[in-house]
Amino acid sequence: MYLLEISRKGRWPVNGAELLMELLLEQGVDRIFGYPGAAVLHIYDALLTYGGHIRHVTTAHEQGACHAADGGARLTGKTGVVLATSGPGATNLVTGIAAAYMDSSPLVAITGGVRTGLIGRDSFQEVYIAGITMPITKHNFVVRHVDELPDVIRAAFRIAAEGRPGPVLVDIPKDISIADVQAPAVRQSAAPQHPKSRAKIDQAALNQAAQYINQAKRPAIYFGGGANLSGAGDALRALCAKARSPAAHSLMAAGVLRCDDPYNLGLLGMHGKASANQAAQKADALLIVGARLSDRVVTDPNMFAPQAAKIQIDIDPAEINKNLPADISIIGDARQVLTELLPLVEEKNRQEWLDKIAAWRALDWTPEDDDSALRPHQILRAAGDLAGEGAVYVTDVGQHQLWAAQYARHVRPRSFITSGGLGAMGFGYGAAIGAAMSAPGRPIVHITGDGSFHMNLNEASTAVSYNIPVITLIFNNRVLGMVRQWQTACCAGRRSETELARATDYLKLAEGFGLPAFRCHALAGFKIAFEQALHIGGPCWIECIIDKEEQVYGGF
Repeated sequence: MYLLEISRKGRWPVNGAELLMELLLEQGVDRIFGYPGAAVLHIYDALLTYGGHIRHVTTAHEQGACHAADGGARLTGKTGVVLATSGPGATNLVTGIAAAYMDSSPLVAITGGVRTGLIGRDSFQEVYIAGITMPITKHNFVVRHVDELPDVIRAAFRIAAEGRPGPVLVDIPKDISIADVQAPAVRQSAAPQHPKSRAKIDQAALNQAAQYINQAKRPAIYFGGGANLSGAGDALRALCAKARSPAAHSLMAAGVLRCDDPYNLGLLGMHGKASANQAAQKADALLIVGARLSDRVVTDPNMFAPQAAKIQIDIDPAEINKNLPADISIIGDARQVLTELLPLVEEKNRQEWLDKIAAWRALDWTPEDDDSALRPHQILRAAGDLAGEGAVYVTDVGQHQLWAAQYARHVRPRSFITSGGLGAMGFGYGAAIGAAMSAPGRPIVHITGDGSFHMNLNEASTAVSYNIPVITLIFNNRVLGMVRQWQTACCAGRRSETELARATDYLKLAEGFGLPAFRCHALAGFKIAFEQALHIGGPCWIECIIDKEEQVYGGF
C-alpha cells in the first residue's frame, strides 16, 4: 500500500501527524487505543481525517488503553497500538508496557513529547519516557526529525513482531507532529508483513535431543507461552502421541493442548497439579518448550527434575540456561523446532510410565461440589459449558486467576489471556475490551476478584460507550484472597490489610455506569444469570458471592 491519503489527495506538504497515520495504515493498523492530550493534539487532529481507516477507542485511563491494545495482540498475534500524551499520559502506560514485555506480547506504544527545544528544561508534563521504559521494551525511539518517522515506525513494528515479540515505544515531540514533510523525504513502501523467520536449526542439537528422548524410559514435556505464541499446538500434540510422553504447561500456555487431551497433565508448578509435578520430578528426559522457568515453577534449580536430561527450546537465546541449566539447547521458533524434531523421534510404547502417571492423576486433589453455594470451580465449569468452546477467558490477578487456570475449559490456543509475568491486578478489564474488539462474536469472559476489580472498573465506561460485549465475573469474597492466603501460610495466620472493609454495591454501581448486573449466591442462579448475559449483546457484570476461606490448592 502506498501512502493512501496523500496519494489520493495529491498534495504536499503534509505534517508529521498525517505522515504517522499513513505509516500506521501501511502497517495494517485499523484500531488504536488511547487518550488525547496537548502533546498529541495534532495526531488526534489527523485521526479526524483518517477516521474511516483507523478507529480510535478512548478508554477511561491510559493504562486501560495499553492493556486493551495488549489484549487484542495476545488474542490475534497482530501488533497492538496505544497512543498517549506526554508526562502523566506516558507514565500511565508503564504498567501496561511492562505487562506486555514480561509476557512477550507485540505492542507499539506511541507517546507525545514536549517540543524538542524544551527537552531537558523541566517543561510542563516533560518526562524522559524513553529512559523510563528502557528496561521494559525491546527497543524505544525518540524521533528528532520528521524525516525519521518512516524508518522509525517501520522499525518499531518489525522489532515488536520479530523473534520473541514484545513492546516498542516511539516518542514523538510535539513539533515533529506539526512539521511539514516534503515528498522526497518519504520513501516507498509496500505494506510489510512480518512472517516468522525459518532460521536454520542446529541439526546436531536436534539429533542429540531426539537421542535423549528415544533413550528415555520416562520422558515428559513442559511447554510455556512460547508454544502458544508460535502456534506449536499441532506439532506438540503429534510429538506427545509419537513419544507417548505426558506434557504439562505454564500459566501462559493454557489451551495449547486441549484441557481434555489425554497427554495433557495440566498446570505445572506451585499452583499446578501434583501429578504434573510428579511427572517432571521423576522424568529421565524433560523437553522444555518456550517456557520462562520462573520461580513459580523452578523454586530450586538444584531440585527441579533432578533425574532428567533437560532439553530447552527457546527463540530467545537469553532464556537458555538462565534459570535452569540445560543439557541440550535449541534456539528457534517452537513450532519450527518441534516440526523438525518430530521425524527424528521414535515411536515407543511406554505403557509402564503412562500407567504410573495415571495412578498419580487418580490421586490429584479434586474440590467438592456444592450446588447450594458458589464454589469457584463450579462457577468456571458452568461458564465454560454455557459459553462453549469459542469462549475467551481474560483474568485479572489473584486467586480467581489461578482458579481460572485450573478449572476453565481451555480448548483453544490464545484463548486464556492473563498477566503472568508481571501479575498486574488491573490488567483484566482493558485486556478483555481489546480481545472483544478483536474477536467479534466470540464470548469474552472477564474473570476478576473484588480486589482487582477496584483497580480497573473505571473501564466499564469504555465498555458501555462502545457497547463491547464483555461478561465480567466478579469473585467477591471481600478479601484480598491470594495475599490473605499467603499471610495465613507464612505469617502464623496474622493478616494485615487484606480483610477489606469495602461495602461496594456492584448492582448500584453498574446502574450508574448504565449496564446490567446480577448478584448470585448459588449455582442455579449463576447459570440463569450467565445465560442471560450471553444474550445481552453488551457489557454486563455478574457478582459471585464466594466464601473468603476458599483456597487455591497447588501440587507441591
